[in-house]
Amino acid sequence: MIDITDYLWIIWLSFIVICVIIELLTLEFTFLMIAFGSIAGLGAELLGWEWWVQILLAAIVSVLLLFTIRPLLLKKLRTGEDPTPSNIAALLGMRGRVVSPIIETGGLVKLANGETWTARIASSTEQRIIETGEGVLVTVVDGATVVVVPVERATV
Repeated sequence: MIDITDYLWIIWLSFIVICVIIELLTLEFTFLMIAFGSIAGLGAELLGWEWWVQILLAAIVSVLLLFTIRPLLLKKLRTGEDPTPSNIAALLGMRGRVVSPIIETGGLVKLANGETWTARIASSTEQRIIETGEGVLVTVVDGATVVVVPVERATV
């Protein structure tokens, strides 16, 4: 009869390869740390330790690496990263000018970055109409519409 514990080294190697492949696809160092923990488990297998000790050792090494080495690697990876907000985050807090009066059903706003967006007034504002040429501040982006407040009422 075949005893699976005789082939644990194959299972460890397969698990290590799978973790490395997943890591290459995700690039966030989680599966790399698990792969290194599995290498410790493989080492315990090659030393002839019991299967439960191998799994325990692999788990302990993986957790230690996840909480010690991974944050350092992520910090190093993100060094020199451009901190400028992009996409929706770049629009929040941006000023603009009303191109078409904003009423209950909406209007148009030209933002400081030159883009023209459909706009509606924030529900917290008592003002029901914002006239052409008035300044506004983007508070929320809701799909393809920006929610704005008049600049004089805006709190930044």
